Amino acid sequence: MKLIAGVDIGNSTTEVCIGQRMEDGRMTFLASALRPTTGTKGTLPNVHGIKAALKAAVNAAGREMSELSVIRINEAAPVIGDTAMETITETIITESSMIGHNPSTPAGAGTAVGEIVSFDRLDFTRAGVAYLVTVPRTIGYEVAAERINRVAQQRNICGVIMQADEAVLVENRLQTKIPIIDEVRHIERIPEGKTAAIEVALPGQSVRMLSNPYGIATLLSLDAAATKSVTPIAKSLIGKRSAVVIKTPGGNIQENILPAGALTFEAAIPSSVSIDEGAEAIMQSMAQCGEIHNIQGQSGTNVGQMLSRIREGMASVSGEYAGDVRITDILAVDTLAPVAIAGALAGETCMEKAVGIAAMVRTRQLPMQQIADALTADLRTNVVIAGVEAVMASLGALTTPGTRVPLAILDMGGGSTDAALIDEDGRVSLTHCAGAGELVSMLIQTELGLGARTTAEQIKKYPLAKVESLFHLRLESGEMQFFDGSIDPRLFGHVVLMSPEGMIRIDEDIPMEKIVQVRREAKRKVFVTNALRALKQIAPSGELRRIPNVVLVGGSAEDFEIPEMLMEEFASFRIVCGRGNIRGSEGPRNAVATGLVLSAMNGGNV
Repeated sequence: MKLIAGVDIGNSTTEVCIGQRMEDGRMTFLASALRPTTGTKGTLPNVHGIKAALKAAVNAAGREMSELSVIRINEAAPVIGDTAMETITETIITESSMIGHNPSTPAGAGTAVGEIVSFDRLDFTRAGVAYLVTVPRTIGYEVAAERINRVAQQRNICGVIMQADEAVLVENRLQTKIPIIDEVRHIERIPEGKTAAIEVALPGQSVRMLSNPYGIATLLSLDAAATKSVTPIAKSLIGKRSAVVIKTPGGNIQENILPAGALTFEAAIPSSVSIDEGAEAIMQSMAQCGEIHNIQGQSGTNVGQMLSRIREGMASVSGEYAGDVRITDILAVDTLAPVAIAGALAGETCMEKAVGIAAMVRTRQLPMQQIADALTADLRTNVVIAGVEAVMASLGALTTPGTRVPLAILDMGGGSTDAALIDEDGRVSLTHCAGAGELVSMLIQTELGLGARTTAEQIKKYPLAKVESLFHLRLESGEMQFFDGSIDPRLFGHVVLMSPEGMIRIDEDIPMEKIVQVRREAKRKVFVTNALRALKQIAPSGELRRIPNVVLVGGSAEDFEIPEMLMEEFASFRIVCGRGNIRGSEGPRNAVATGLVLSAMNGGNV
């Protein structure tokens, strides 16, 4: 009775299934395990993760590694994702030509336009001139308020710009209420004697004049050319409660535009499409090409640089030249990305249109044989490359109770979405599409401007809630949940993620509703789009209605909302769709590893 191990190397995780072939030819499954993938999928560093997963599975089965007769690994095609920006304009600000700002704790309300004067030069102000006073961090709020009150009796002080986070403290002590902006980190960059406009909105509202290019033009008396140049600043201040924009007529505004570029499909029917046309046009152009041999990006452009990085990254881990690395499939999705406004006072950004791209990368020969040889040398066990992921996943999916052929599977992992269809005669048609969970995480991180990918991964996995008191929270569904004991006070007023291990606080100040919207849209753009195009490629005559059943497998099939999205999408095609339950016990996980073990019963290497 021989032990067989099936190993599925994924972009994010490596899964193992241990089976035993009985003397009567039946296969008994003993254990399974899952460990993080080490290195890029399909490269030699995967060996460490494979060994860890094998050891865990063998221990769970109560066996020894030496009892393994054969280890069967899948063919692993690496998928690498990156982002290409559409029409990025970097506004380089010299001499503080135009500056936008968005402090979170302003005071007062309204707009004010005046000449900038530093706090230490208040005694040199002139009658009949409106002034905005800059107050450095070294000046305490009590001293600042007392002197502004005294000077305001003879001069027109219409607003204050502060470096410290003390706007409210100063405003409480002023005899005449005026708008106050604080948290201006680089206050020393503000040029004295120049004209500026500040605006503070009422609580619950956002600025109106300074988030509108024509509003800025009205307050600062700009011509048409200058109005166009302040558009990025106006965009960066949309939805903000407070803002300051400074005008220096002698300033120098430079625009450095790196073209978005075009994609060229080297295929049966060659084609080219500009990134500026958007994701839909890119995907339509690719769909009309037939079999794709390679995808190139225009030299000297954003997309050209992006695809070059992908090729160079793959070449570095495969040991091949970058020119030998082919990109055979992409998924393009429209998104928004924060673009820094260089030279601004507090790291301001504006949201620009972007295209997120996941790419299917292939070298001349996948380094799977190197992985097999390394495992053979380390474990002294026969290791074979046993099959294509989608085919193996189909075999594993058939162990889900309630399934029968014809059957389609969608294997949704971290880097790719694979689809396969088994018909009544046992014939398998399959396809591999770039784009899955990692692209979703990238879109969430980009659109929300998150500093850490880990936060984006958590947002993708768990539902949200807002802690509204120490004893209750509001779930994203609108439902209220109450607690007998006190919630951790550090979570009060924050958006949290409801993970099985407990609440995870999101430190970024982003409304819960926006996070939910971005998360759901990212999943729809990637998984719904990819599911439809993958199934159309394997469906008889490309007609989805001829696919009766779809089983969802892979790590992303465990998601709390993706399967429901797909069920809704497929309902109009009368397709039965749901999460797989591999071997009746594993859920949607372990399909490929289980299929690798099952395939040994049909002429496998045992």
